[in-house]
Amino acid sequence: MYNNFKEFLTKEITEIKDAGLYKNERVIVAPQQAEIKLADGSTQLNFCMNNYLGLSNNPELIDAAKGAMDSHGFGMSSVRFICGTQDLHKKLEQKISDFFGTEDTILYAAAFDANGGVFEPLLGAEDAIISDSLNHASIIDGVRLCKAQRYRYENANMESLETQLKLAQAQRHRLIVTDGVFSMDGNVAPMDKIYALAEKYDAMIMIDECHSAGVVGKTGRGVTELFDIRGKIEIITGTLGKAFGGAIGGFTTGKKEIIELLRQRSRPYLFSNSIPPMIAAAGIRMFEMVDKTNTLQDKLHSNTDYFMEKMLAAGFDIKPTKSAICAVMLYEAPLAQQFAENLLAEGIYVIGFFFPVVPKGQARIRVQLSAAHEVEHLDKCVAGFTKVGKELGVLK
Repeated sequence: MYNNFKEFLTKEITEIKDAGLYKNERVIVAPQQAEIKLADGSTQLNFCMNNYLGLSNNPELIDAAKGAMDSHGFGMSSVRFICGTQDLHKKLEQKISDFFGTEDTILYAAAFDANGGVFEPLLGAEDAIISDSLNHASIIDGVRLCKAQRYRYENANMESLETQLKLAQAQRHRLIVTDGVFSMDGNVAPMDKIYALAEKYDAMIMIDECHSAGVVGKTGRGVTELFDIRGKIEIITGTLGKAFGGAIGGFTTGKKEIIELLRQRSRPYLFSNSIPPMIAAAGIRMFEMVDKTNTLQDKLHSNTDYFMEKMLAAGFDIKPTKSAICAVMLYEAPLAQQFAENLLAEGIYVIGFFFPVVPKGQARIRVQLSAAHEVEHLDKCVAGFTKVGKELGVLK
């Protein structure tokens, strides 16, 4: 029975490989940090991790997680409303609300679940979702589960957004949805202008802060801090799996009535286990740390400015960024893969991104800076890029 389908799958996989689009996974045998060890025994500088604040192997978070296992156990074995809520979950939700200046927060197993479970409970066929064209796949999938009318505007293009808002005036409620930082390009959504249009056309706003929380804004509180609209946005989604410790877990934070309804109707929340106590405890400790000092955010911003300056001076084609994401444009998928492979030989761990992760003809290497990186790491990375760039004809 499976033979015909197996033949079909084998053909599909072969076509992916022939097109230079096959994604291989490298195996790491050490903690996630600036310098990592691979299964082949090589040591690499990691420049493709979402570990923006360098907290993924932080001793204080590890100790908090260990302590929670001793005091609260290993796993929850249940969903929240049955018997899956501990004091740690409630405390973490309050910490997230305090960090973003919002009224309430709901936790999910992952940010993908937060985005997947936010639209359907809140909006119906009489409503409208106006979504940025480069929004994350989780937002796209979440929108698909909802019966609301769908409008799409060009990435960060306010004329396009206004056009769609005018079209959406026929609907009952309108929700503008945007990433705070777009993960492939590194650009920041112009939230001041989006907020002004939302006010003009009676729309609400949802921001995915996965790549901007902990990164953007003077104290890392995301795009609402950057554009001085903290506490004014209806819905913010985010993750504990990037800047905030790098483990797992997502959240939606915002207006209390929205969060209350999500607790009653959001399917990923109602039908998925609570995050483990150790994750909640480490998250609590992380927010306590970033509330005390801005040292990590300051170092991240300094590292990003330094790296961008050096790479542009070397002659690379880089998309403008106000985040910790540096998109080095190579355009061709096979070139991006070969470039990343050559960099591995230089001790630089990066990944080539290509279709379907980015549009065809827009292949690139996405470099992600971290507070864990030191200046000597950045210099070695720039030197490696420059050497390989000349070898492959990207640089003259």
